[in-house]
Amino acid sequence: MKKKKQDETIQAENVKETIDAQVNEELNHEEQSISEDSQTETISVEAELLLKLAEMQDKHLRLQAEFDNYRKRTLKEKADLIKTGGESVLINVLTVIDDVERALVAIETTKDLEATHEGIKIIFGKFSNFLSQNGVQEIDAVGQAFDTDKHEAITNIPAPSEELKGKVVDVIQKGYLLQDKVIRFAKVVVGE
Repeated sequence: MKKKKQDETIQAENVKETIDAQVNEELNHEEQSISEDSQTETISVEAELLLKLAEMQDKHLRLQAEFDNYRKRTLKEKADLIKTGGESVLINVLTVIDDVERALVAIETTKDLEATHEGIKIIFGKFSNFLSQNGVQEIDAVGQAFDTDKHEAITNIPAPSEELKGKVVDVIQKGYLLQDKVIRFAKVVVGE
């Protein structure tokens, strides 16, 4: 009976070892399966990220090339505009030059100075009108307070009256504004 009990104990231990071995084998198999799945997931995530990176790099290169083309195109347009921007202004100046040439010819051949004088006044009026149409204005200076933003003092003289102290007494050379920007300062004499 003792022997039978010993055999049953040994048999039970063998069964237990077999079951433990099978359980361990199944656990190892599950771990390997999980590990393989995670490796597969890792590989697929990496592949997906690499694809996205390649797409982003492609988009970046295309955007950079598009911007470079835009920059070159705008530079060319600006250069063309600078070359021909003053064309319309110069065309209008040419008509005034034609009038001045006709006046010079008339001065040499005419005996009537009054008519020549009137012709020159008409040309001057035409040119002044042309300047105002293009946004050029004369700076009003005489009797105005001296303003360094519009005037350039050539000299100071004693003021002829008390109210002309610190004001422009005389204009040596007229100044001009283009759209409220000074393009030539008025050269003036200031009263002290």
